[in-house]
Amino acid sequence: MKDTAPQTIYLKDYTPFGFVVESVHLTFDLSPNATRVTSRIAFAPNPEATDHKFFLHGEELTLIKAAIDGQPVTPEITDEGLTCPVPDASFVWECEVEIDPQGNTALEGLYMSNGMYCTQCEAEGFRKITYYPDRPDVMSVFTVEIKGPHPVLLSNGNPQVQGEGHAIWHDPWPKPAYLFALVAGELVAHSDSFATCSGKTVDLNLYVRAGDEGKCAFGMEALKKSMKWDEEVYGREYDLDVFNIVAVDDFNMGAMENKGLNVFNSSAVLASPETATDANFERIEAIIAHEYFHNWTGNRITCRDWFQLCLKEGLTVYRDSQFTSDLRSAPVKRISDVIELRARQFPEDQGPLAHPVRPESFQEINNFYTATVYEKGAEVIGMLKRLVGDADYARALDLYFARHDGQACTIEDWLQVFEDVTGRDLTQFKRWYSQAGTPRLSVREEWNDGTYTLHFAQSLAASASTSDPQPQVIPISLGLLGPNGDEVHATETLELTEATQSFAFEGLAAKPIPSILRGFSAPVVLDREVDTAERAFLLAYDTDPFNRWEAGRALARETLMNMATSGAPAGADYLDGMLAVLRDADLDPAYRALMLGQPSQSELAAALAEAGTTPDPDAIWQASETLALTMAQHAQDVLPRILAECRVDGPYRPDPDQTSKRALGARALSLVTRLDGGTQAAAQYSAADNMTLQLSALGCLLAAGKGSEEVAAFYDQWQDDRLVIDKWFGMQIVQAAPDKAAAVAETLTEHPDFNWKNPNRFRATLGALVMNHAGFHAADGSGYRLLANWLIRLDPVNPQTTARMCSAFQTWRRYDSDRQSKIATELERIAGAPDLSPDTTEMVSRIRDA
Repeated sequence: MKDTAPQTIYLKDYTPFGFVVESVHLTFDLSPNATRVTSRIAFAPNPEATDHKFFLHGEELTLIKAAIDGQPVTPEITDEGLTCPVPDASFVWECEVEIDPQGNTALEGLYMSNGMYCTQCEAEGFRKITYYPDRPDVMSVFTVEIKGPHPVLLSNGNPQVQGEGHAIWHDPWPKPAYLFALVAGELVAHSDSFATCSGKTVDLNLYVRAGDEGKCAFGMEALKKSMKWDEEVYGREYDLDVFNIVAVDDFNMGAMENKGLNVFNSSAVLASPETATDANFERIEAIIAHEYFHNWTGNRITCRDWFQLCLKEGLTVYRDSQFTSDLRSAPVKRISDVIELRARQFPEDQGPLAHPVRPESFQEINNFYTATVYEKGAEVIGMLKRLVGDADYARALDLYFARHDGQACTIEDWLQVFEDVTGRDLTQFKRWYSQAGTPRLSVREEWNDGTYTLHFAQSLAASASTSDPQPQVIPISLGLLGPNGDEVHATETLELTEATQSFAFEGLAAKPIPSILRGFSAPVVLDREVDTAERAFLLAYDTDPFNRWEAGRALARETLMNMATSGAPAGADYLDGMLAVLRDADLDPAYRALMLGQPSQSELAAALAEAGTTPDPDAIWQASETLALTMAQHAQDVLPRILAECRVDGPYRPDPDQTSKRALGARALSLVTRLDGGTQAAAQYSAADNMTLQLSALGCLLAAGKGSEEVAAFYDQWQDDRLVIDKWFGMQIVQAAPDKAAAVAETLTEHPDFNWKNPNRFRATLGALVMNHAGFHAADGSGYRLLANWLIRLDPVNPQTTARMCSAFQTWRRYDSDRQSKIATELERIAGAPDLSPDTTEMVSRIRDA
């Protein structure tokens, strides 16, 4: 590690910036290695501030000249920025700097991607463009002039001048610097328009590289659906004359909501039936919606400081989840969200990277773009809506937009509108934002002469950030089922506010069976003794789609845990229950596909560790393989019918009807492959006319130890499509046998197409190794060594991607001592790398020292 400890920033130390920025004018004279940026910024003293020291952030800038009110000045410059004496009154700051976009491999600030200029300024990238108070509470109107030999020159807002080699853009809405964007290059526009609810016509453009024009139509339709949905559901109309999206190959994240100029990772916007799977289409639809919804929940109202990141991200994730639920299947979306929450956020909550939804401190803000901020932040919004009801939620959001438009806000501002609308005191609810960890909810039941009582107790483990956890408000959506499966008490949301609390239900003819946490009404772990018979009953009769799935998931988890630890065979309750689901043609095929899915091997490892058993990744893998084969044998009579029913006639459409059939068909094919060794998978691969069918068949073949010819043919067919080849890299590693996974991954890192500086390709390869649970945790440590080797190599080039990939090691304490020792060795090796970035230093320190 570096000798100098990274600086820790605390929420409690927040103070307003000493100056108001009244206007910003930027001029860019583009050149790959020597771009000149001239800024003219009007400052005025901030009456709300107590400290009027003039400090502007700036990193990796070469200052050419600076002036105040036209008079040259010589600022004091450090690695973090500059200071300078300034007048006590309003003044105009001017400076010219030179930057090197071509050499900016970190992909923060202004950088180049295959000859195209692009920016990424969230969270603190703007300081790599020019000297500026780079903090979200400093908002201003921007005018941007761009000069360069490029046919497309884009920035935020509306175009004022567009000519050859010259463009001027003006954004009339005040914004912080992290929302600034600039794009310049050889691009082609896929154009359309949208008529807003007030009758204004908005020009829409999706800019791509030549050759990608055929992959834009779906993204454009998703954008128009998002605009219409936000008007109808939230009353939010778009506020500029133009909305532009640009697809970029080299991008650290999925997309960025810059005002009026969204920059997207190509994988999050480009799609055609031949090159994208159903899952890709749904992801693109959701990400486009997410970034568009940020126009109001993130742009028009932004966050005061980075501690409030969940204010914009949690709310916008919740909104995009609502959008997908409305357009597709709400139960399937809810279950998918919870699977993701438990896979990514629960381990975060329970390990060394735990932090509150609103952290109290950080060293590198880039490390806090986490599942806790995004996914758990969205769950908190959902709980709040569930507690106040739909009508008051809508009224509170209307007040939020009216009261705080154009402001940089806090969680307190957000909760205050709900208190003002409902009259509720949300002081206790606010603990969801300040306490780290996943609450545990234990339940004890009592039956006495027609009265059924549930006794609840909540607990939260102490952590570094929450030393004395207090009871939280937990909404518990609950229904009761009679012995014959009828619902005897409709869904009701109980409010648990005490450490222990009881709820009684009277006048019942027989002891009911409870359906607790319907819809997963709170992000908690439910502790309740439930036998196999009751889980099978809920799987058969529960009227709540989520809890019916949950019952099947619990049966699968218990079955696999027993198989992994004792070699016990799969029980009839699980097998028969899943067979009944498979046969139930009245159920949505996508829902049936989810029901038939096994818990992930990582989830099983966590469950075993929680039960006090050291997980064995190889035994878990073997149990998963055995259960899949057993299920295939148990369902072999019905599988051919399912495959036939899931065939889709006519042209490919990524709509809910077709995608749900293909999802169930893929699940059925994976089971059939266990029986026929890949015969039908090979036939599907040969006949496939879309990427969903082609890739699912290839995955089945690889899982069966076959498919070498298909792998070669796939590469030959798609070698010129970078996004499809990402799939080719990942599929081979994910489906590799555990004892071969690290070797397959290492071989692929030697492939000529492995561009390790491209975040998508790096994640497709090394991220796939991490997804192969038993392969990554191979007993010889080969998976750990390979990942560590590449993280050490990548860190000097791209610290953000490196730091995020370090989270692969966060659950290391749950495994046996030999694996722990091997991981500790790799963590020390990463930590000892010369000039390790602050981003990676913080992540490795938190993981290693837990």
